[in-house]
Amino acid sequence: MLKRLLICIVLLFSMCEVTFALSILPNSSPPLSPEQPDTSVPANSAGVKPSARDKQISSLAQLYHKYPETIKTRGERIKQIALTFDDAPDSRFTAQVLDVLDKHHVKATFFVIGERAKKHPELVARMNREGHSIGNHSYNHPQFSKISFDSFQDQILKTEQIIHQIVGYSPRLIRPPYGDITESQLKWAKAHGYKIINWNVDSLDWKGLSKEEVKKNILSSVGPGSIILQHAGGGEGSDLKGSIEALPEVIQELRDKGYTFVLVADMLHISMSKEKTTSPSLKRE
Repeated sequence: MLKRLLICIVLLFSMCEVTFALSILPNSSPPLSPEQPDTSVPANSAGVKPSARDKQISSLAQLYHKYPETIKTRGERIKQIALTFDDAPDSRFTAQVLDVLDKHHVKATFFVIGERAKKHPELVARMNREGHSIGNHSYNHPQFSKISFDSFQDQILKTEQIIHQIVGYSPRLIRPPYGDITESQLKWAKAHGYKIINWNVDSLDWKGLSKEEVKKNILSSVGPGSIILQHAGGGEGSDLKGSIEALPEVIQELRDKGYTFVLVADMLHISMSKEKTTSPSLKRE
């Protein structure tokens, strides 16, 4: 009887891991293939091969379980929230996001794309000057699992150098584009003292949603220790108006519920700077 109970607990835990990985996995990414798999059909059904997305979910669930101190999706279950913004800096949207945060006295974490930081260093400097923290979001936003290991290192180190030249420190926090990373990449990040930061609340604002839709996506999922994903930059034709309009109301409603806003680094009790860690010197391997 005890043996059966233990087996049931293990199976339940495994199912929760996969469900959690699915919740943070690219709702915020484009399809992995031109046609999305029919998710109504289990991937392990007879005659059905696991899709690339199924394998990716399984792999991420395993990585969360195997490297819990290196890859994070949330903080402690206390009434703190970390607002995070991807794909900055952007000449259209980033300043508007910064204006809202400044008006409401909120500090956030920006995951910066190196190529854009090089074009708009003044916006990255402003983030730093106004007390926000800066993380590494790659040089030009590739999906890490689809590039070589050397290219992955280049994406991180090239962006790190650009950010360091602007703000004077090298970010410890990395957010992989689409939340996707391989085990070998994660091992390299761990060996060099980085932290991989994903999220557990996705605004889906990259879809060009309305203010009310963005608010609903955030407020219906948020809880103690949540890391919220929004965007402060986008590609050609993107529209983050709804996200920017929702931000003041999201801040106020969460404050009314007793939440405080903190930087990701403060939520996780770690340094946002590589210089304050004792990791090995950085170089391509």
